[in-house]
Amino acid sequence: MIFYRSLLREFAGMAGAVFLALTAIALTTRLVRLLGRAAGGKIPTDVVFAFLGFFTLSMLPVLLSLTLFVAVLSTLTRSYRDSEMVVWFSSGLSLVAWLRPVLTFALPIVLVVGGLSFLISPWASKKAEEFDARIQARDDVSRINPGVFGESSGGERVFFVESVSGDRNAAQNVFVESIQHQKSGVMVSAAGRAETAPSGDRFLVLEKGRRYDGKPGEADFRVMEFERYAARIETKESVRSGDTYRNLSSVPTARLLGSSSAAYQGELVWRIGIPLSALLLALLAIPMSFVNPRAGRSANLLLALFAYMLYSNLLSIVQARVAQGNLDFAVGWWVVHAVMLGLLVALFAIRIRLVKWRFF
Repeated sequence: MIFYRSLLREFAGMAGAVFLALTAIALTTRLVRLLGRAAGGKIPTDVVFAFLGFFTLSMLPVLLSLTLFVAVLSTLTRSYRDSEMVVWFSSGLSLVAWLRPVLTFALPIVLVVGGLSFLISPWASKKAEEFDARIQARDDVSRINPGVFGESSGGERVFFVESVSGDRNAAQNVFVESIQHQKSGVMVSAAGRAETAPSGDRFLVLEKGRRYDGKPGEADFRVMEFERYAARIETKESVRSGDTYRNLSSVPTARLLGSSSAAYQGELVWRIGIPLSALLLALLAIPMSFVNPRAGRSANLLLALFAYMLYSNLLSIVQARVAQGNLDFAVGWWVVHAVMLGLLVALFAIRIRLVKWRFF
């Protein structure tokens, strides 16, 4: 009992370190992409961390599944390297005896992975879609970031402001470039602001500025000075989410279960597969953790990496075939896991036979 508690603490410590490392890598990669979109004016800078949070929730099932596999594999590999397994087998205990502590540690995590896969991740993906739809529905004034060149939603205007004030309704040193009737128009003004007419239309009002009109490459440019210039701001209808889904990952699991759509069934195969693969990978780590202390230490890690990639790719292939209607859901949801279960039994049999041959 004392040994089991010590082993569970080691599993937990290793899992915590692996999870933090994997999460840091995933978040850093995603953060770089989001900052690139923010720098290009595609999203406001103040929503970067909101998108990062939604991404984290949607990726948690995969991260936890990989964390569980690596934690069990690393802990048992250390036991082989420190010759603790020699003591274990010499005392008459079999490799199968490792199933109890591994399952004790793995089952709660598998249940969490299942809850995330079926409930939390689809909700996070849906919220991210709604958030992105609201951002895309903003008018051009709302897209302005001081000190950054921005483009209107339709691509017909490029604008730049030096600074904003008054709840982003007033701007200083405004530059606007637009193309109308195959002519380029450039406006510069010392100040600008957004105004709303009684009819509800919004206008961008520039004050004390100049407008340059003409075709690029020709000399017939016109220069006009104005005290006040108003341009109507095109607005978009906010996209209502309702029952519309841009990605299958955002469809609620209850809706997937009640649908005969091949695409929905393919997504359901993936969601069922994540917790099942997490459990089987944790068990596969037991026979794959064998390492000879006198030989190279990376052979089993390479084998484990290959097994994980094989499992993940097979699951993706089956999901795609079910989504395309080339494989029935009744077969697709379990066939890959059955193959990996057979591999698990075969590896256990091989390792147990080798141990018996060595010690008896």
